[in-house]
Amino acid sequence: MEIQEKLLKYKYHIIFTLTITLLLALLVYLAPRFLTVLAYFWPLFLSTALFLGAVVFFGKTSLPGTDSPGDKAGEGLLDYVAGQPEQVVESYKSE
Repeated sequence: MEIQEKLLKYKYHIIFTLTITLLLALLVYLAPRFLTVLAYFWPLFLSTALFLGAVVFFGKTSLPGTDSPGDKAGEGLLDYVAGQPEQVVESYKSE
């Protein structure tokens, strides 16, 4: 009798644990296999790996910027794109 009373005391815990276990077993059984997922997504994985490899490669091989410390970042590039010669830009900055 004592064992049945203890089991009844914890019946909700036991039911919850069995339900979670059953759901996890069902999920493992019904889930696609790893190789199936890999076969479907391999182009995405490959392109992402190549892109990250290119980012690392260019990050290590690029020369650091030669801007002077007082200039704002990218100001020289904006002047070049705007097509203003260096002399005009410098005389404009001094005013």
